[in-house]
Amino acid sequence: MTLDRRISLITLGVDDVAEATAFYERLGWKKSSASQESITFIGLDGIVLGLFGRSALAEDAGLEGVPDQRPAFSGVTLAYNVNSESAVDETLGFAESCGARIVKPAEKVFWGGYSGYFADPDGHLWEVAFNPFSPLDENGHMTLPD
Repeated sequence: MTLDRRISLITLGVDDVAEATAFYERLGWKKSSASQESITFIGLDGIVLGLFGRSALAEDAGLEGVPDQRPAFSGVTLAYNVNSESAVDETLGFAESCGARIVKPAEKVFWGGYSGYFADPDGHLWEVAFNPFSPLDENGHMTLPD
């Protein structure tokens, strides 16, 4: 057996589902009618983003005694790639206008691209990047060399 190369759903543990949902709706993302008070589902292009209470998510995973205090860095980032350096700047500015906190302003980076980071209201980090070595296809998906 092997696993198909895909991710179906990414669920973010959040402090307040309604508040987190409002932030992502300000980004222009629409919650699904499958959402409930305790969880929001947002259909993206080929993947679903879930927003679920942080403690409830830990409990669902069978984790007990998870501290309520979040570490400064969870070890996970999400990425939103765009087609140009100016689009990185525009996207970071838009995210900030929607309530995001800019963690790292956009700059040329060591790997040859251009990127910056914002944090959503729960501190989840999003990198906004232009990668000239992995252009986006006609559907906006990142391409990789074989």
